Amino acid sequence: MSVAFSHFAAELTVETAFTVLARARQLKAQGKDVVELEIGDSPFNTTHSAIEAGIAAIRDNQTHYCPSLGLPEFRAAAARMVSDEFGIPATAENVVVGPGAKIFEQYFCEAFLEPNDGVLVFSPYFPTYPPNILRRQGRIVLCPLRQENAFRPDLEVVERFLRDDPQPKAIFLNTPHNPTGGVALAEDLDRLAELIRGRNVAVFSDEPYCHMVWQGRHESIASRPGMLDQCLAAFTFSKSYSMSGWRLGFAVSSPAVVEVIGKMINTTLSCTPPMIQLAGKAAIEHDANERDCTMQSFREKVELLTRGLNEIDGFHCLDPAATFYVFPNVKPLCNRFGITSHGLALYLLEGADDQFGIACLGGECFGEAGLGFLRFSCAEPNERLQQALGFIPEALARTDRIQQFLEHHPEYRLREPL
Repeated sequence: MSVAFSHFAAELTVETAFTVLARARQLKAQGKDVVELEIGDSPFNTTHSAIEAGIAAIRDNQTHYCPSLGLPEFRAAAARMVSDEFGIPATAENVVVGPGAKIFEQYFCEAFLEPNDGVLVFSPYFPTYPPNILRRQGRIVLCPLRQENAFRPDLEVVERFLRDDPQPKAIFLNTPHNPTGGVALAEDLDRLAELIRGRNVAVFSDEPYCHMVWQGRHESIASRPGMLDQCLAAFTFSKSYSMSGWRLGFAVSSPAVVEVIGKMINTTLSCTPPMIQLAGKAAIEHDANERDCTMQSFREKVELLTRGLNEIDGFHCLDPAATFYVFPNVKPLCNRFGITSHGLALYLLEGADDQFGIACLGGECFGEAGLGFLRFSCAEPNERLQQALGFIPEALARTDRIQQFLEHHPEYRLREPL
């Protein structure tokens, strides 16, 4: 007989973007033309210095173990970057290195949570937050982000959580925000820091889109006085330097927190490959101009897609504030066709046309507060974005195909109006 899985393993949820990616690639392999706007990956090449330094590191045999906390020279370079660019008072001892930013969700929860601790999560949320919280049997408390408030965090809800929850212990903060593109303003972070300062409450500050702020500049709660003692701020090279496949990120916190997370890396990953870190160091030190040019190209894509979607009946997008996602409200369309938002997304991929499709995600892939929204990534050439914009009205006009899709997939029928 097979051994039974744990309850956690049996109930584990995943990031839907990769599920839709797999389906899109399957359809493409069968000959269908698919515009892939589902995955949050960069369509651009890794920056030049990172590539050259990575190749040189392999040739120099930088292919063995290194300290679990990371190479000292990489940690120093990362500290200089967040200090110079975001005002975080960091030195090398405040930095710990990992394979991307996502792993630090797990380490944060292992470092701070006990069973039944309350964790405030703003919703819609990045879909790997709940599994990592549930690993430690934390108790998730959701706070909705609203389009009418530009998807900024509601500080009154934070205050109630801290006052009324029986065991408030942690807050998951993602700014700039995936999937909405919302940004927590300086005054939001100032107020949040005031609310938690001196309490036994930790903040996971998820900052992968720190170089993708289109209105104003990026602000980090880790830059506020005293917050390094109560915050773990996670950064990645996947977006800024188009290094998603290299798997490189780092987190910034107090030396005490960094030491604890270093032990977790020691007992799980051992270390992040040194040649990858040397590529990242070169990116930090030499590729800022190339990075910023790429960010401008992303901004143009977001603006193109936002303008185009707002011209389609039933779509409503905010002006782009950050990230390379567009998060339109499509509740009128869901109500009109009796289809969930993720059902609408899959209809655009699978059901609207036999030869052409668009891969995107329903907002509910990011929690119940995302119902009635779609998330489009801008990770395709501009002409492909234009193709997608031209196709959507045609797909929505094919009401017979929408009904056929729902007949074959009744799980996507809308049960009640949004």
